[in-house]
Amino acid sequence: MLNKLRMSILAGIILYSFNSFAQDKNFYIYICFGQSNMEGNARFELQDTLVDKRFRVFETVDCPNLNRTKGNWYTAAPPLCRCNTGLTPADYFGRTMIANLPAKIKVGIINVAVAGCKIELFDKDGYQNYAATAPSWMINIINQYNGNPYAHLVEMAKAAQQYGVIKGVLLHQGESNTNDTLWIQKVKKIYLNLTKDLNLNPRKVPLLAGELVNADQQGKCASMNNIIDRLPDEIPDSYVISSAGCPANTDKLHFTAEGYRIIGRRYGEKMLSLLGYKIKFLQ
Repeated sequence: MLNKLRMSILAGIILYSFNSFAQDKNFYIYICFGQSNMEGNARFELQDTLVDKRFRVFETVDCPNLNRTKGNWYTAAPPLCRCNTGLTPADYFGRTMIANLPAKIKVGIINVAVAGCKIELFDKDGYQNYAATAPSWMINIINQYNGNPYAHLVEMAKAAQQYGVIKGVLLHQGESNTNDTLWIQKVKKIYLNLTKDLNLNPRKVPLLAGELVNADQQGKCASMNNIIDRLPDEIPDSYVISSAGCPANTDKLHFTAEGYRIIGRRYGEKMLSLLGYKIKFLQ
C-alpha cells in the first residue's frame, strides 16, 4: 500500500512537472466568441493571408479543406473560426498584438462563434432551451460544436492551456439581442462561468466587447451599442471597443473586410495598453 502511494505521488509530481514545462508563459492565448461578426462574414483578401508565424489559431473543428484538425495549432491565416468562415476582428487583433509585442511572445486565438445566435446559446444552464428553437441552418452550426458551443469552447480552451496562458476574452455579439436590457447580466454570467470553469482570475483576464455596426454606418442594430457601452459598469476589467467609422456592407449588420481590419486593430490596441505596451505598428 505504501509503495502504491509513493508511486502515485511520484506520478503526480512528474505529470505536474511535465505540464509546467509544456506551458509556455510567453504564449498569450485569447478566447473569442459571439455571433456572425466574430465568426467572420467578409471574404478575406490576399493581404489578409500573409501572417507572421507567431500568430497562431487553435482549430476547434476538423477542416479537411484547410488541412487542419481539431485540437491543433496552426499559423493564423484566415479563416479563424470554422472551415468556410470569413475575416473576423480576431485576425487583425492578433496581427496588431504580434507587431507590438516582444519577438519572444506568440499570440494564439480560440474562436467559437455561431451566426445569428442570441447570447443565450452560450449560457451553460439554459442553452438547450434556446437551441431547441433555433432554425435548421443554425442547428447545423451548433452541431459542429457537439451541440453545445459553450462546453466546446471550454474544452478547447482547456486543451490550449497546456501550451500557453489565457490572457483575455474577446466578444462580439448583440445583433440578435438588440435592445435586450438583460444582455449585460447574461454576458456577466457567461464570463464568470468561463473564468471559473477555466480556473482563471477575472481581474487578470479582461473582457473586450465590440460595438455593433455603428449609427454612422446606418447600422440596423446600432441602438444596441447603448447597452453594450454600459458593460464596464457591471463587469470590472471589461472594455468596449468602438465601431465608429468601421465600414459596413450593404446589409448594415456586418462589417466589410476593411471594417473588420479596423475594429480588429482596436481590440489589439486596447489589449496592448492593458498589458502596458505602447502602439508602434499597425498591421
